[in-house]
Amino acid sequence: MKKILLALTAVAAMTASASAADLAARPYTKAPAPLPVAPSWTGFYIFGGGGGGLWDADTGIAQTGTGASILGINQRQGGDGWYGTVGAGYDWQVNPSWVFGVFADGQFGSLKGTIQDQGPFIAGNIKNDYNWAAGVRLGYLVAPNVLSYVNAGYSNSHWKGTTLLSTISGLPSGLHTDGFDRSGWFVGGGVENNLNIFGITAPGWFMKTEYRAAYYDSKNISELADGTNLSNGRDITFKPLVQTISTSLVYRFNWSGPVVAKY
Repeated sequence: MKKILLALTAVAAMTASASAADLAARPYTKAPAPLPVAPSWTGFYIFGGGGGGLWDADTGIAQTGTGASILGINQRQGGDGWYGTVGAGYDWQVNPSWVFGVFADGQFGSLKGTIQDQGPFIAGNIKNDYNWAAGVRLGYLVAPNVLSYVNAGYSNSHWKGTTLLSTISGLPSGLHTDGFDRSGWFVGGGVENNLNIFGITAPGWFMKTEYRAAYYDSKNISELADGTNLSNGRDITFKPLVQTISTSLVYRFNWSGPVVAKY
């Protein structure tokens, strides 16, 4: 009996050794590639660019001091030109699709047009030379690196004074207007996209194109005698709307392009 047990034990040991020898080494398996993670739009940014614009204004003639309308033809005057813009802002990406932000910017240029008084037949060139604005924007991500947005807020504009000329002779009339500021509000919208296109790597750099319409309060522009600044008793009423379109280069401080998750 003992001999049979010893023989069976020896056979089992030999079988186990042979099976172990026949087993191949465990193959090396590479870790799965990490999944890409979309970058976040949350953070500070600055921008600068330029564009063109136009304005139009409802105008009339009023009595200085009282504001009473003087008989005449109400007109719509206008102008156009170019401008540059700079600004800064901060965005929050509130979920995978929506971005909310605040911003402020300034516009500097020359949007020039005409104002006129049909009574004494005088007119002059008036120019919107700078504006500034502060507002909010709400955007939707049509792609991880493309933001479509609308914005709105407060705006302030400056208009330069002008020398009034005779519309008959073209010579100075002896009257002028002073410069003034007008405040109001604006609405607009645009598209902002990352510049990682055509094989170019530009982390943090974006381009945005934006349309804006700014509605400003009415102003009674007094016709003043040269050298004395005394009014001739007539004001040109002026209520402007300024429309602009711009393209700007944007730099986002927190943007590093698509990143990957740690394995």
